[in-house]
Amino acid sequence: MFRAPHPLTAFASPLVPLPRRPLDESCQVRRWYERDLGWPTVPGDPVRLAVGVRFDVLDVPAKAGHASLRRLGPGSPVAVRGDRMRLLVAPGSAEELPGLLEWLEWGSLALDLTAIGAGGSMEAPVPAEAGGVGGVGGLLPRGAFPPGPLGPVGSQGAAVWLRPPEPGCEVEASLPTLSALWGTGNAPDLVRLVDTVATHCHRVRLRRACTQPPALRTQGQ
Repeated sequence: MFRAPHPLTAFASPLVPLPRRPLDESCQVRRWYERDLGWPTVPGDPVRLAVGVRFDVLDVPAKAGHASLRRLGPGSPVAVRGDRMRLLVAPGSAEELPGLLEWLEWGSLALDLTAIGAGGSMEAPVPAEAGGVGGVGGLLPRGAFPPGPLGPVGSQGAAVWLRPPEPGCEVEASLPTLSALWGTGNAPDLVRLVDTVATHCHRVRLRRACTQPPALRTQGQ
């Protein structure tokens, strides 16, 4: 007995393409960074940005970083994650940091200042173009500071842009670089930025020490 093919059988034929699934948030975020900014990303979810290719990162306490923003150019991207701030600097700066701190006579102090360079990565805040909402996992107004001690939290984690990168602009031209010390180019000066950040990191450290009980304060000496 002849039986007509079931409608589902015909739909599942390899000649009929299955409906496309919409791009999820991670795909949109990755596409925005790689296509619009030309920044390489690291495989995996959530999206992370490869460091050491287009930029290095100074990871500092948010209070120290906020006090150092005047040393950055207006187009220099800055990210915030919780109580930490990530200042984007010229590639290769992470290798220069230890020697630079020694030269500035900060090398003998335990500063809460680290650098991420080649081979490292950082969280990729969700850009507004990829569905992020300003102030909640997306972009903050330029010059604004996230509210509360931990800042806003979005679907990409707590990472948000304080000063977002702008598509179509050469990011490297706005990043602090060591060569600016000798007056070459218009980029902000990495030396003055590191000195300012180190100064405020030391002040944050001293304030924390002053708030500790006397017994813990003595142990830290």
